[in-house]
Amino acid sequence: MHPMSLAAIAGAVGGRLADVLDPDAQVTHPAVFDSREAVPGSLFIALKGEHTDGHAYAEAAVNKGSVAALVTRPVGVPAIVVEDVLAAFGQLGHALLHEAFTTVRTVAITGSAGKTSTKDFIAQVLPGDVVATPQSFNNEIGLPLTITMADTGTEYLVLEMGARHIGDIRDLTRIAPPDISVVTNVGTAHVGEFGSRENIALAKGEIVEALRLGGLAVLNADDGFVREMRHRTGGRVVTYGLAETATIRASDVTVDGSGCASYTLHTPEGSARVRLQFVGDVQVHNSLAAAAVGREAGLDVEAVAARLSDALPRSRWRMETTTRADGVMIVNDAYNANPHSMRHSLSALSTMAGGRDQRSVAVLGRMNELGDGSRAEHEAIGRYAAGLGLDQIILVGGDEARWMLDGVLSGDAKAVHLPDQEAALDLLRRTLRSGDVVLVKASRGVELQQLAEKLLEPNLDPDA
Repeated sequence: MHPMSLAAIAGAVGGRLADVLDPDAQVTHPAVFDSREAVPGSLFIALKGEHTDGHAYAEAAVNKGSVAALVTRPVGVPAIVVEDVLAAFGQLGHALLHEAFTTVRTVAITGSAGKTSTKDFIAQVLPGDVVATPQSFNNEIGLPLTITMADTGTEYLVLEMGARHIGDIRDLTRIAPPDISVVTNVGTAHVGEFGSRENIALAKGEIVEALRLGGLAVLNADDGFVREMRHRTGGRVVTYGLAETATIRASDVTVDGSGCASYTLHTPEGSARVRLQFVGDVQVHNSLAAAAVGREAGLDVEAVAARLSDALPRSRWRMETTTRADGVMIVNDAYNANPHSMRHSLSALSTMAGGRDQRSVAVLGRMNELGDGSRAEHEAIGRYAAGLGLDQIILVGGDEARWMLDGVLSGDAKAVHLPDQEAALDLLRRTLRSGDVVLVKASRGVELQQLAEKLLEPNLDPDA
């Protein structure tokens, strides 16, 4: 973090100092929310959650080195007292960007799916010092947190922006107005919250409306909702995709036995071959968005292709692939799920298993926040899985898993429905054999990543 005194922070967020002996004491490290992660020079953000109140941990954070805590009431240790901690934290992020990091270029990314992988690609394609959203901390907490991770040497901030309501992205862009806005797609993730894809598009498009003067909108040419966003921005527009009309496009796409795609990258300046190390053909689009950003940063097509080919996944539980000692491959894609990402992950599973000439096993749980269309969407995923000819489909959980089962059965295929992770783990430990490829995928709230991680542990049952 750019060094900032407690007095300056209080001024920026409209707060007052309490129990502070030295108003000139400097915050020099990124903010923290967990007192266990406090380090000398950090600022502790005392958020009140559903089960705990950060104010109770302010003293522990200061004892570990935090210069002060951002709080709503005095807590007996150096603090900046404000009316609303979260709003004040956003104000701090805004102040840092507009006063300390005036030369930083901000890249903002949104979409129903692919945000995090696109962010990881962009962070590795851009030249110079880049700070990017950790994991998928893409809300009103994670965005200012990411800004505090920057310093005076930072050249690019790559910020993932999520939304559950119309106006959420507008609020985030008020903290961090983008120089480059990227929209990956408009799907049905959170449609239960938004009500329709049209409303999702309305919310996602806020990111291009917020572009700074002279900014660039990077839009998916293969998504009609995204394509139409060109009419909502005063900035320049670059499109990407497989369409011949896209500014940045891919041709000759192939997917190898490991599930990684190769393609020819085309830009107005020339072409080059790319071989990705991210699993899934959906990564072609995510990488093309990054290519557009790299081009805007001044890289030639060969440099962009090389950086894309060298890029590695940085975020956990997104097609995270591990091969056990016995040759079983576990694909942990359980960070989140929606109909769009489910189809891409199942397709990748089919390709990976086919390339190895081994069994394909899909372990699926529910997709959250699909609203009134939830049953139809789950059944459709079941039918899609059935059509891929997978060797085994295991559906875990309650009603949503049963709906997927109905879809599988209507597709004239077989599947097994199990009530919980324990039953699925028992079945898999008894039936997996060398070379099998196992995809584990569900929405984050299902916590199916725990099953994937247990599958990587040694099986200590002598009877298994």
